[in-house]
Amino acid sequence: MNRTVSIEELSAEAFAPFGTFAKLINPQGNTFGTPPIQFTPDILRLDLGGKSQLGISVCRVEWLPLVVEKVEFHTSTGEGILPLDADVLVHVAPPTGNATCPVVKIRVFRVPKGTCLVLHPGVWHYAPILENRTSGSASVLILLPVRTYANDCKVKELAETGDHVEISNPIDDAGPS
Repeated sequence: MNRTVSIEELSAEAFAPFGTFAKLINPQGNTFGTPPIQFTPDILRLDLGGKSQLGISVCRVEWLPLVVEKVEFHTSTGEGILPLDADVLVHVAPPTGNATCPVVKIRVFRVPKGTCLVLHPGVWHYAPILENRTSGSASVLILLPVRTYANDCKVKELAETGDHVEISNPIDDAGPS
């Protein structure tokens, strides 16, 4: 049997029998924070079978000074980080098993757009940092079990411990601020 089908425009109603969708660049929904860092959690939920659901969230970041001010970790889950539309910097430190971040072990990695990082449980990190101030902003896909941001997220302000970490970035060091 030969059959020809027409292309349909994506709509919630037309796609409902098959699943759900959301625009992840400039997402709509319940957002925490204000620019330069906004987090829109659990935009979509992917059923992984049983009781497991993957929360698909977006962290929208704008230019900030290249300073690590906050760190966080999740005790029982890893995290996926995928910059969608701009390169970002991600700072990480090894797990400690407690609420003390090993500041002297913080490393910063350039993550090109379209490259997905998967962090091990317990790894210290925080919101990605926009690599280039001329990029404007970046939408970063965050993959975590649903409600991890509320149930398994320990955040530390480095200023509270007197720590200060600056990031040297050759892309912006040469240009005017």
